[in-house]
Amino acid sequence: MTTRASTIAANLQRVRERIARAAARAGGRAEEITLVAVSKTFPAEAVRAAYEAGLRHFGENRVQEFEAKQAALADLAATWHFIGRLQSNKARRAAHLFGRVDSVDSLSLAQKLDAAAAAEPKRLPVLIEVHLGAEETKGGTAEADLPALAKGVVALPHLELLGLMAIPPYSDDLARVRPYFRKLRELRDTLSSRLEWPLPVLSMGMSHDFEVAIEEGATEIRIGTALFGERP
Repeated sequence: MTTRASTIAANLQRVRERIARAAARAGGRAEEITLVAVSKTFPAEAVRAAYEAGLRHFGENRVQEFEAKQAALADLAATWHFIGRLQSNKARRAAHLFGRVDSVDSLSLAQKLDAAAAAEPKRLPVLIEVHLGAEETKGGTAEADLPALAKGVVALPHLELLGLMAIPPYSDDLARVRPYFRKLRELRDTLSSRLEWPLPVLSMGMSHDFEVAIEEGATEIRIGTALFGERP
């Protein structure tokens, strides 16, 4: 085992132990939490090492970057998540390359993904990203626009709406982050009831705050630095 592979395996073990403790505090089980390894900016060798350590879900935020890696990873039976802001003109390539798009933020983007999925043909699972902070650099649909967007996505035949995603404002004080996670869970529960549509996925929490996210109901967390180290 290479140094990189052994480091990733050791990091993964530590993260899984933290997941298990957080899940227990929330009255759940670690097996109920999906760990998406955020492999953006890391080379294909790092992704392969993480796969060999047991990870099966990976998140990338640039279509072109993943296209460059894909040939070296084509043999892996992994689920590839697109987790960044997706430009409409790249919807066709994203629908082809990725098994899931976790950052749908407008009906126009959803419609382009639906058309692209129809051409594959495939039914593409998606999450709606919700903008919960006042940060201009963050993507996502506004809370007020969420019900209409969700209703529109559910009506598209080649998309499968699984749930919601959000990235709250960064804070070292986790008590300030917790209300955002709680808010997303409440939005998901209300939306699921209103639409009469199951929304099992709540994707929230990253390397510095995933334990709080799990305590507040996350079913999926996105971990990069805690697995791979600092980004190059």
